[in-house]
Amino acid sequence: MKLGFFTMPIHPLEKDWRVSLQEDREAFLLADELGFTEAYVGEHVTDRAENITSCVSFLAWIAAATKNIKLGTGTVNMPNTHPAATAAQLAMLDHMLDGRLIFGISPGGLLSDAELFGNLDANRNEMFLEAINQVLEIWASDPPYNIKGKYWNISVERTLMADIGQGFIAKPLQRPHPPIVVTAVAPFSKGVTEAAIRGWEPISANFLMPAWVKSHWPKYVEGCERGGRVADPANWRVAKSVFVAKDAATAKAYATDPNGPYAFYYRSLYTKLKKNGRIELFKTRRDQPDDEVTLESICDKLIIYGTPDSVADQLLKFQEEVGTFGTLLYAGKDWKDRELGRQSMILMAEQVLPRVNAGMKK
Repeated sequence: MKLGFFTMPIHPLEKDWRVSLQEDREAFLLADELGFTEAYVGEHVTDRAENITSCVSFLAWIAAATKNIKLGTGTVNMPNTHPAATAAQLAMLDHMLDGRLIFGISPGGLLSDAELFGNLDANRNEMFLEAINQVLEIWASDPPYNIKGKYWNISVERTLMADIGQGFIAKPLQRPHPPIVVTAVAPFSKGVTEAAIRGWEPISANFLMPAWVKSHWPKYVEGCERGGRVADPANWRVAKSVFVAKDAATAKAYATDPNGPYAFYYRSLYTKLKKNGRIELFKTRRDQPDDEVTLESICDKLIIYGTPDSVADQLLKFQEEVGTFGTLLYAGKDWKDRELGRQSMILMAEQVLPRVNAGMKK
């Protein structure tokens, strides 16, 4: 199993934005130092808690400070940006990273963003598909492009001056394009199948119950079969909320504190998803009554915490429950206690991961 990092950071509303941004940056640099293989960051424009407004800008900020880790957009919310802008920005970022970019994409899940960009009542899945298809066509072709769609038309036919380079949209360093991943947030996700058909890879979100995470593998296998390739568990990424401490008492106190960063994280998500009619994600079975879903039950099921030995055992049991996957994405949280936040990542990389991999070989 490889170890990665995924953060859609949820910070206290009153926290100085400069402090939270520096904290998030430090987490990525630490992940690189510790040998995490990849790291993703989310983006939202209209959320004070999830306050990274551009994953491209954030990754550009840390590109030169990282050495080996692959950096991923987690995700670019495709309906909210013109496909030509996305194509140009991601191409430049891939060059800045010397080919270490992973292109994470989605239709976007924050409804206030959708309202802001005028697509709240639109078919965002349809917009998403048109946008990514147009980005890939831009990267595969040369000007004047002449790409026509329902939502966007792309052309420089009237203004092209090829001899001096005007009208050219940059291509990424990785050809034909950087690896593409999609984050799956629905049980039995059809999106996982469609992505696999196209050669894209899935990330199972860390706020899904294990039963729904498990449901993603058969959908991925179905898509790979339809796409004419073998489904490899090494290409499946699963995000998980984990906290590791040197002693069990510290781990429990920090991970279960009602005012701590883990409870705060899931309280925010629970509030949003319940309001949006998506409480099913937090159910352990589809016929479970809504009133049985509480913040306490969510935290109890979705947060793994303890000493390195205990966390390794819990992760092995989790993998037995959902199936074999290739990369565990450690889900970033606010560093209410900076030293404990850093220590958890260090223990995860240096003590938990070796124990997990040793346990998998038995």
